[in-house]
Amino acid sequence: MPASPHPVLSVVVPMYDEAEVLPLFVERLRPVLDGLEDGYELLAVDDGSKDATPVLLQAARRTWPQLRVLRLRANAGHQAAISAGLAAARGDWVVTLDADLQDPPEVIPEMLAAARAEGVDVVYGVRTDRSTDTVFKRRSAHLFYATMRVMGATGAPDNAGDYRLMSRATVDAVNALPEDHRVLRLVVPALGFPAATVGYAREERAAGTSKYPLAKMIRLSLDSITGFSSAPLRLATWFGLGGFLLAVGLLLYALVAKLVGHTVAGWTSTVVIVAAVGAVQLLCLGILGEYVGRVYSTLQRRPTYYVAHDSLTGASDTGSVAVSASASRTPTAAAGGGRGHTPDP
Repeated sequence: MPASPHPVLSVVVPMYDEAEVLPLFVERLRPVLDGLEDGYELLAVDDGSKDATPVLLQAARRTWPQLRVLRLRANAGHQAAISAGLAAARGDWVVTLDADLQDPPEVIPEMLAAARAEGVDVVYGVRTDRSTDTVFKRRSAHLFYATMRVMGATGAPDNAGDYRLMSRATVDAVNALPEDHRVLRLVVPALGFPAATVGYAREERAAGTSKYPLAKMIRLSLDSITGFSSAPLRLATWFGLGGFLLAVGLLLYALVAKLVGHTVAGWTSTVVIVAAVGAVQLLCLGILGEYVGRVYSTLQRRPTYYVAHDSLTGASDTGSVAVSASASRTPTAAAGGGRGHTPDP
């Protein structure tokens, strides 16, 4: 099947140093996509890989005309790579999928069928079986989703990562958002478009090693909280109010104790109180700092990623094309129907 000038389905796959798993990924994904009745494109976003991933992708393109490679000049991160793929995708429907085969590509036809049958704009892949994940990963994921529900992310399904199908209207709405460093698993549900879910069993990584260590998971969680909700700022306010009330109570206690003559000099209570108040102040400053940092980053308007090469257009990296996740295209954001980077939480 030749490459379609206007594919019905685009599959966006962010990749970073996935040379070990890439042959297995191609072997499993291509039969699934070739079995569809609709034209498609596979948009592999090479997120500045340092191993043989670019070479293997170019080799695969010789026999797979639907494969399109979008190479970023430098590693921009998992969410930025997905955003780059969404900005470049041409399909009426767009699926985002990781290359590690933990999320089985065989679910894609089921997602597409569910979207058409139920007339929805988004179909989330929900991990109904996570037995292959470690206990720490399952517990941290449960804590993440519980925290986000408290913060107000009521539309995000539990155990739904970045494996989802979106209509063109949904993709256009996401691309039109002005925010940088967005976490798509929270942004997409927040749009409120009609949605459905498809369950699947999460598998073990087929090959290679995870590109999402604990530090990146924590960073993703912080971006999720500070980028989606202002609740931590209100929490800081409540901490400040609580500290003020505690200080007033201690002042009254000290005055009463002095009047009745029960004052006893001691350093333990003083040290505990000072340490507690200092800890609360530092916590509040840290929360405020996260938000100020996001505002500062937004005001700088630095591109989230740089596209070095697109195999569809043949653009070279000599022009150093800079593309921002919030300014890469100017689509419409109409709601409607069909056209309208891993151990993560």
